[in-house]
Amino acid sequence: MRPFNIQKVDSVAGISKIKSVNKQVIAGGTNLVDLMKKNVAQPDTLIDVTSALSKKVSLRSNILQIDAMVSNSQVASDKDVTERFPLISKAILAGASPQIRNMASSAGNLLQRTRCPYFYDITTPCNKRKPNSGCSAIEGNNRMSAVAGYNDQCVAVHPSDFCVALAALDAQVSAITDDQKEIVIPFKDFHKLPENTPWLDNTLPKNAIITGIQVSSNTFDKHNAYVKIRDRTSYAFALVSVAAALDMNGNTISEARLASGGVAHKPWRWYEAEKFLKGKSATEDVFEEAAKLATKDLKPLSENAYKIPMLQGAIVTALKNCVNL
Repeated sequence: MRPFNIQKVDSVAGISKIKSVNKQVIAGGTNLVDLMKKNVAQPDTLIDVTSALSKKVSLRSNILQIDAMVSNSQVASDKDVTERFPLISKAILAGASPQIRNMASSAGNLLQRTRCPYFYDITTPCNKRKPNSGCSAIEGNNRMSAVAGYNDQCVAVHPSDFCVALAALDAQVSAITDDQKEIVIPFKDFHKLPENTPWLDNTLPKNAIITGIQVSSNTFDKHNAYVKIRDRTSYAFALVSVAAALDMNGNTISEARLASGGVAHKPWRWYEAEKFLKGKSATEDVFEEAAKLATKDLKPLSENAYKIPMLQGAIVTALKNCVNL
């Protein structure tokens, strides 16, 4: 790890006043410190924002507000979250370890970087780490890589569980830009696919600071599930994960939400499968058809074809868990 300075600020406006060629914001540091140890991130100045951002969870006008500095543990245990937005709590509790959830901030969770082994190995080409150097995973160890939305620039996947639930529930991200303007980004547009800029994980403007996450009240509080399949049962990132939520009218599905982690550069919504489920009866046969529809166009790489049947099974299981089948 290279030497660095650290400065603490007590307001968002104070961040822009710190002049540094290579500055980076730090909150819980659960991802950034690892990146610094591996020399993937090499800031010369760290800006501690733990006193500059709010750490409250509130429900106002049927909108859940999760402020930037709220820890993952606090979100998962909040009464409004567990009662009105339980899918969020289930997803968070499936991720990391209690110690990391206690430290990790909500805003930082949105900004965490891929765990692709080539991104962490500075001796190998990686377009995400070093633009236009190549993607080692395409012909290399791609067992945990993407099966959707990738290209020859990058096959890395987004690591968050929290973000999969937020994607399913159509959350929004609020932020303040470097010139102190408030902006709101729909969650579906926040994270991005590799395209021609795989080194960019999201659409947040440069030097903008996330101030919070908003989730509108919905009718998915009774029938929801989060399924995560991984190499070991704790402290491991998803091979595939599924957030499922249904709005039921008797045994008929009025609305459906399906999103996955471990499959793409961003949390992935299965819109076609959601549309198919609407108006259908909640049966295992219907769920299996939805899973096949979701995965029909996926193109695995050389070492991750196993993800297709695994994902189908996870979708079916999550949907069955929603209605206790």
